[in-house]
Amino acid sequence: MNSRIPLGIRQCNRLLATPIYYANEASTLARLFSTSRLHYKRHECKVLVVGGGSGGCAMAAKLSSHLGKDKVIVLEPEDKHYYQPMFTLIGGGMKRLEHSYKTMAEVLPKKAKWLKEKAMEFEPDNNTVCTSGGDTIKYDFLLIATGLQLKYEKIPGLAEALEVPNGKVCSIYSPKYVEGVYDLLRRTNEGNLIFTFPASPVKCPGAPQKIVYIVDHYLRKLGKRDKVKITYNTALPVLFGVKHYADALWPICKKRNITVNTRRNLVEVRHAEDIAVFEDLDHPGQLFEEKYSLLHAVPPMSAPDELTKCRKLVNEAGFVDVNNSTLQHVRYSNVFAIGDSSGSPNSKTAAAAAAQSPVVYRNMIAAMEGRSLTDVYDGYASCPLVTGYSTCILAEFDYNLQPLETFPVAQNKERYSMFIMKKDFMPLLYWKLMLTGHWNGPGLMRKLLGVFKPSKK
Repeated sequence: MNSRIPLGIRQCNRLLATPIYYANEASTLARLFSTSRLHYKRHECKVLVVGGGSGGCAMAAKLSSHLGKDKVIVLEPEDKHYYQPMFTLIGGGMKRLEHSYKTMAEVLPKKAKWLKEKAMEFEPDNNTVCTSGGDTIKYDFLLIATGLQLKYEKIPGLAEALEVPNGKVCSIYSPKYVEGVYDLLRRTNEGNLIFTFPASPVKCPGAPQKIVYIVDHYLRKLGKRDKVKITYNTALPVLFGVKHYADALWPICKKRNITVNTRRNLVEVRHAEDIAVFEDLDHPGQLFEEKYSLLHAVPPMSAPDELTKCRKLVNEAGFVDVNNSTLQHVRYSNVFAIGDSSGSPNSKTAAAAAAQSPVVYRNMIAAMEGRSLTDVYDGYASCPLVTGYSTCILAEFDYNLQPLETFPVAQNKERYSMFIMKKDFMPLLYWKLMLTGHWNGPGLMRKLLGVFKPSKK
């Protein structure tokens, strides 16, 4: 029962239950009474969208357009919406951080109601979510689009190393740190350059090696490449999960003299000594210490703690337990998920969220109208593997890790055209079409261009 008492009330009750409290406690109590947190509200809506990222914003636009004004509530605490696929380019100095975001007010649909708070407690049996401000939201349907949280603190010493002024540790994955990548790159002239991939699911799983290729190209352009050793340590057993593209990436690494170590996981950073400690995942407990002059670290990631603690909603891995085809929750028929927090076994990319959005939208409408769910998600995901300042391999694939390519050319080759599309066209498509609910992935384009593809024998 206590879990359903708003957060502000709970704090007051704890103080009031104390026989004697001191002046500072009384002051705290007074502040609680004087804030709006105590004046909690109960909201009701047809659809509650938790998360204002790629999938949440796109779905809020689709659903609010169909259902009408204020039928959809978006629960999102952040002021800024970042186009995160641009972070790799920022790390290479090709874009600036201010190019990568708009205000949340700009991108969320006007017909939806935005609550600038965080989801704190999910109660699917009661169709409610409690917020960080103590409010309760009653919904008919729930769409979970929380994305992933970055857990730099899970690697001892990493968070501290990232805070060192003019330090030697960097990361493209957070807007807090991404600009420091290019700054460090410009200061680097020699030594060991180490790049990592963690032992956890990550958003945009191609990004950890994209920055490797960009750094390699940068140093070659400046004539510094022969003074450094570049190593990519990945916790995965493969260079890339889709063999069709991995077979194209291995020769690039060999040609550029990039050392790749698989099943090697970063477990500690000792920044005072410039030492990174790795564990051999095939031989647990076997550790390697490597000296670095530049360390690019990708943090472990997970669904938000507030979501994972609701065991009724998530699977054993901590992601929303949905049907892989319909993206409807396996136990709660009025709950759906989209994007990185979904338990569907697709690659966690913005392109995947785009392809999921029409499926989730049509299946949610069908559920609202009491019809069978007929739309199916095939696991489509895309990863534009930037391999330098002018080339890109456009990887597209499905649940089975088989190529699902759009263009009538060999996409497992480095191409300038794909680089320009990644750098200049995709951001426009994202801001103008995807977030407004008008981009459903390249499925239709793939069908139209299919007539130009050579027939399979």
